[in-house]
Amino acid sequence: MRVTKHEHAMLVADEGGDLLVIDPGSFTPALPDLSRAVAVVITHEHADHWTPEHLRRIRETAGDIPVFGPPGVADAAAEFGVTVVAPGETHRAGPFSLRFFGGRHAVIHSSIPVVDNVGVLVNGTLYYPGDSYAVPTLEGGARVPLLAAPVGAPWLKISEAMDFVLAVAPERAFSTHEQTLSPAGLALGRARLAWSVEQGGGSFAALDAGDSLDV
Repeated sequence: MRVTKHEHAMLVADEGGDLLVIDPGSFTPALPDLSRAVAVVITHEHADHWTPEHLRRIRETAGDIPVFGPPGVADAAAEFGVTVVAPGETHRAGPFSLRFFGGRHAVIHSSIPVVDNVGVLVNGTLYYPGDSYAVPTLEGGARVPLLAAPVGAPWLKISEAMDFVLAVAPERAFSTHEQTLSPAGLALGRARLAWSVEQGGGSFAALDAGDSLDV
């Protein structure tokens, strides 16, 4: 499976030519060709993780493909007929197995409501937590092969992000959710996450928008 990072929170997984789109939000200014998409996963309802315009464009090119998300996404994106998912569930879309974890967004501030959020494990290989520190469990205690780890956000403290990576202890990791950071801040955050991955014997890849990894 090939995983391509796009700006901020958007990821695209390619399995044999079929595409899975994750979190096509407002900080991703332009979508690539997604005519081969078979499903979309939206981890939560915040605009930097989905927009109606992006979903409409995807369905215009790929057809009436399913959109998976927690209850808050189903309410916010009611016009798209979202398939509601919950932590502990596994769903299939084309060649993709989608297993969901977590349930709630990380706390931003006591004045801001905490919304639904799910992390997703794709084909047992790529894990993305959305805006949370939900740690996945793989069968037999296996390690996560590839972790997409948030590096910058109003809810994120770098020590907590490092502890999350240490807890997951993936074989490989790259950073996501970076559009709130300056170039210097992103470099600093990547260095901290790289250290955290290496403590478990894993490796870190500094992916920019458009870069890909095979897993």
